[in-house]
Amino acid sequence: MDEVTLLSPDGVAIGVIAKDAVHTTDTPLHLAFSCHVLNRDGLLLVTRRALAKRTWPGVWTNSFCGHPRPGEDMTDAVHRRALDELGLRITDVSLAIPDYRYRAVDASGIVENEICPVHIAVADGPLSPDPDEVSEWVWVDPAEFADAVTAAPFAFSPWLVEQLPRLRELGAV
Repeated sequence: MDEVTLLSPDGVAIGVIAKDAVHTTDTPLHLAFSCHVLNRDGLLLVTRRALAKRTWPGVWTNSFCGHPRPGEDMTDAVHRRALDELGLRITDVSLAIPDYRYRAVDASGIVENEICPVHIAVADGPLSPDPDEVSEWVWVDPAEFADAVTAAPFAFSPWLVEQLPRLRELGAV
């Protein structure tokens, strides 16, 4: 079983916890990451979380998210998770929003409480998503997608709703 890194309020590692024990109704602050993947045509990969996911099942979100293992290099974790979740090789991984942090509660009461640096990457091959992670996916025009998220934020993950405007301001997507 994978472990995740627990963090103090100021972002210092203070311990580890089993990944399957971290997301509850009283989730401690921990380290994670988000990644938004573009293809060579500049389209953005958007995924719909599998219905079996513990948090935000069936919700449309960014390309993928994950947790670095304790002591794992963040970029290595992003590459690992792209393969695990999407069956996708990525290149040009860059840190776009280093200070992103959020806390959100889904309809079932499960809490996300993460310091979650946001990355951008480029797809380097076809997708073969794990159906336990992703139920659907689509490549979208980033500007049109931003309009959709603004018009109906309730249809998307809260972290995507918060991250997308910042990424657009940075010119990252």
